[in-house]
Amino acid sequence: MKDYSALKLIREGLTGQKGWRPAWQTPEPKPSYQAVIIGGGGHGLATAYYLAREHGLKSIAVVEKGWLGGGNTGRNTTAIRSNYFYPESAALYDFSVRLYEGLSKELNYNVMFSQRGMMVTAHSHHDMEMAARQYNAMRINGIDAELIDADGVRRRVPLLNFRDDARHPIHGAVVQPRGGTGRHDAVAWGYARGADSLGVDILQNCEVTGIIKEGGRATGIETTKGVIRAEMIGATVAGHSSILADMAGFKLPIHSYALQAFVSEPLKPVLDTVVLCPAHATYVSQSDKGGIVFGGGLDRVPSYGQRGNMPVQEVVVGALTEMMPALAKVKLLRHWGGIVDVTPDSSPIIGPSGIDGLTLNCGWGTGGFKAIPAGGWLLAHHMANGRHHEISRPFDLARFTTGRLVDESAASGIAH
Repeated sequence: MKDYSALKLIREGLTGQKGWRPAWQTPEPKPSYQAVIIGGGGHGLATAYYLAREHGLKSIAVVEKGWLGGGNTGRNTTAIRSNYFYPESAALYDFSVRLYEGLSKELNYNVMFSQRGMMVTAHSHHDMEMAARQYNAMRINGIDAELIDADGVRRRVPLLNFRDDARHPIHGAVVQPRGGTGRHDAVAWGYARGADSLGVDILQNCEVTGIIKEGGRATGIETTKGVIRAEMIGATVAGHSSILADMAGFKLPIHSYALQAFVSEPLKPVLDTVVLCPAHATYVSQSDKGGIVFGGGLDRVPSYGQRGNMPVQEVVVGALTEMMPALAKVKLLRHWGGIVDVTPDSSPIIGPSGIDGLTLNCGWGTGGFKAIPAGGWLLAHHMANGRHHEISRPFDLARFTTGRLVDESAASGIAH
């Protein structure tokens, strides 16, 4: 019988944890696989997991140039929601929310999905008209929603600025009660453990340096650990998607930017929901450890740098203290950046790349974390079946040729 006692926990902590069995293995690459997934973040690990579990593939590898979850999966603000305007977006992101709702049980690993709700505030009469439009669209799309007035906002989030001289007075808000936050590293670790248990090889510190094409088809990858052949390849590399496309000889309609975020010192509970204030271009929640987690808009200088800068810090911290003046004296603990891949319509690309054998999952911009389960599930479906699921079809790369865009940035005005 395994010993899970407190004494064992103490003993392992004092002796370098040498008695624990690794949650996933670290094998050497095989010469070939049925499927290779490039990118060991949430989307890549989820794709491998669903290829094995849903479609029965027995020979799968996830190839990651660094460590699991070291990219955007570990560099976001963990919001999960589906409060979108267009039916196509609502179907995609609510599919992800539904998968998140059962994910801890499915993976037997607590991803700490806390459905504390998502609130988007309105700061003028015109904002309230747009809030009503957003609320109605959500209800038509089958998404839970509430439209509340200023008093309702005050009851739920008294920390917000309700002073008479507030720069952006609060008139009301749209709330999605099923929205919330998850634990970013737990999502990656849960999928990694689940994929490993199904026989997936997880290859860390293995950088892809080239795409092998034969007869116009992608048949393998060149890596720092040698050549790996594959019957099918999935690309889930977020901000580096355009670099991977260049390796394969095609272009993507993507620009990469740094999205910066912040966390404060731990506080006692003061905020029990996720709040986005479009007028301030800032969003905020409180983590289970007590830190105030917040961020703003994109730094519109194309970059592959995973770090922050002072100009963005000044803008975002200033906006937060205007939103919630009581936080003005709270100390900042960390500031970081993640590389996001932004398409012209701010919606993802899921499906064929135009090169046989290479399938894409990219272009999530600032919304990749909330979509991890759906992105992985849908990419796995396309790779295994060679065709779209009805949910992913509107997000095919071909939409930039046909003009059938899904422009959520313009429709809902929500960047995150």
